[in-house]
Amino acid sequence: MGATESGTTRDTNWGRWGDDDEIGARNLLTPELTLAALKVPTTGKVYTLGLPIQRAGVPNVEYRGIPQRLTLVNHSDEEMYAAYGAQPGVGTNEDMLMMASHTVTHMDALCHVYHEGAIYNGFAHDDMKAYGGAQRCGIEKSGGIVTRGVLVDVARHKGVGWLDPGYCITLADFTDALAAQGTEVRAGDAVLIRTGWVEWFFANGAEMSLEQPGIGLDVATWLGERDVVVVGADNTAVEVQPFDRDAFLGAHVELLVRRGIHLVEHLKLDDLSADRCYEFLFSVSPLLVTGGTASPVSPVAVG
Repeated sequence: MGATESGTTRDTNWGRWGDDDEIGARNLLTPELTLAALKVPTTGKVYTLGLPIQRAGVPNVEYRGIPQRLTLVNHSDEEMYAAYGAQPGVGTNEDMLMMASHTVTHMDALCHVYHEGAIYNGFAHDDMKAYGGAQRCGIEKSGGIVTRGVLVDVARHKGVGWLDPGYCITLADFTDALAAQGTEVRAGDAVLIRTGWVEWFFANGAEMSLEQPGIGLDVATWLGERDVVVVGADNTAVEVQPFDRDAFLGAHVELLVRRGIHLVEHLKLDDLSADRCYEFLFSVSPLLVTGGTASPVSPVAVG
């Protein structure tokens, strides 16, 4: 199952890096690729690609609950430090955070979605414990990712602020946008797709809707064949909703389950778009939650 000029002929990465592999396409990130990515920036401008974590005004999926930042200690607890020699007026402020792992901008672990009873690399879907979490492919296995990033600005290419709700990005849409930008996708890349949905969300009173533009199955397959490491988007699921061809989480199955490619959702891509920054150094590092199915992240791009 060798590679071709247009990608790879394999339709799954199961077993490609061994039967016990739990990191998937991240195996492709060699030190040479990372060093090459460090040479991509030309301006040094840093772009924050994550949305803030807060109770309201950001995309929160209802069944996942609202993130909570609770004060743990503040000035009212100052006297507790007297035993340690603290003088009056000296103390600390500390928080407690309670949130779903898939809160606002987040990265999916390879254990997140299962298909036909299996997660990535054929591990059993029910090997998920109430106390210990995922026994295979948890987010702690992912580690940090530093690689070349590519923005595919489909909304800008079509001359709109955002694609219509439910618009399915076809392979022609995708490759036409790439060609217009003069950008290519390479093995090891992080590919970020701008639909404009986040801008739509804020422009429409921060009203959550699960009818969203996103990629179709042909685009997911094309990206998988090109050995990318991360696929991200500014919407809730990367893929279009309602799902392409009525395949529930079809692009998740193609990318997460079959290919071991991480997904990053609810990205903030408007600044990259405004600067027409289509190629950059990309960095994302999840919280290493043992057995976690995802982690909130705040990725960074350097143009």
